[in-house]
Amino acid sequence: MDISIYFEPIDKDIFIDPTTFRPRKLGDIIHTYTKDSIFPILENMDIAIIGIKEERRAYNNPGCSLSANYVRKHLYKLYQGNYNSKIVDLGNIKSGHSIEDTYFAVSSAISELIQCNILPIIIGGSQDLTYPNYLAYENLGQIINIVSVDSHFDIGNADEDFNSRSYLSKIIVHQPNFLFNFTNIGYQTYFVDQNAIDLMSKMYFDTYRLGVVRANMEEVEPMVRNADLLSFDISSIRQSDAPGNINATPNGFYGEEACQIVRYAGLSDKLTSIGFYESNPAYDREEQTSHLLAQMIWYFIEGFYNRKKDFPLKANGDYLKYRVNIQNHNQEIVFYKSKKSDRWWMEVPCIGTLNIRYERHHLIPCSYSDYQSACKNEIPDRWWQMYKKLI
Repeated sequence: MDISIYFEPIDKDIFIDPTTFRPRKLGDIIHTYTKDSIFPILENMDIAIIGIKEERRAYNNPGCSLSANYVRKHLYKLYQGNYNSKIVDLGNIKSGHSIEDTYFAVSSAISELIQCNILPIIIGGSQDLTYPNYLAYENLGQIINIVSVDSHFDIGNADEDFNSRSYLSKIIVHQPNFLFNFTNIGYQTYFVDQNAIDLMSKMYFDTYRLGVVRANMEEVEPMVRNADLLSFDISSIRQSDAPGNINATPNGFYGEEACQIVRYAGLSDKLTSIGFYESNPAYDREEQTSHLLAQMIWYFIEGFYNRKKDFPLKANGDYLKYRVNIQNHNQEIVFYKSKKSDRWWMEVPCIGTLNIRYERHHLIPCSYSDYQSACKNEIPDRWWQMYKKLI
């Protein structure tokens, strides 16, 4: 499939000084689709950067469609880490006559990239673009997990118009359904209606309050490791660190915590697409938010090139297997620990027909603390949540 028809080139001279060559800076390493070049060859590429200048369904955040080029300006100035990267920047997706045209271009381009084993990094644009990102997996026939880093659930009300604050509802009701699980990381209780919290619980979705997450950032790693798609709303970062959003608030993640989260995402063998949304240059101060986003992408790339490829798909000598019997529950929980990375997984039993449909999902990431809980005859919350979903 020729996806070049969906993209428009960018002017690279805006982002780097053409008279100065820095062989280790990303601007001189990334293969960029410019006005003076042909569309890049995708063969042997690992990562593709995509800008999307779309904001027609942004919630009270006009100007966020201009974010991508501001982020590139700072990303291209950063030095590559200790790895050999194969990254392509495809430019910006052309805005369609209707927003549905843009959605079609986004989903088609992303599904083609994933099929070619190329991981797309999306720079929005408004967060409703998570919806066409999800549709890309429908094109592939793949049931997925979505993780959203957001101070809101973005679930909306039934009588509301579809926008960046209600995209999750659109995904949930979409048929056929290719969503297995949704996880919110960092919601702030005063921004979320109790009915929405109850609804998320009834659907067995995972939700983690900001305070709980920040108290132990290492526990974010298994949350993120379970994602196929990660959607990051920049307004989940506190305003002092990321002022470039009209909906920014005093509380949220610190910039270094945001970098830590996306580095965990980069390390995940399972994750195949990531999007950064709602950054708005019109409200930024000295391009601080764009600079932070560039560093977050740098950390994601650094994590990607340090992947361990240790997901326990088959029994072999690279894992330690632990069986823990939970007394009074007539239940055995099987744990796997990777010898490469010391990361943990739990096996959740699944009945026959569902086992085939959800084969990728009954082995769930966990942490050492989950194993410790099981050893104390306590069923880990992560295991129990998934068990209820699968029975």
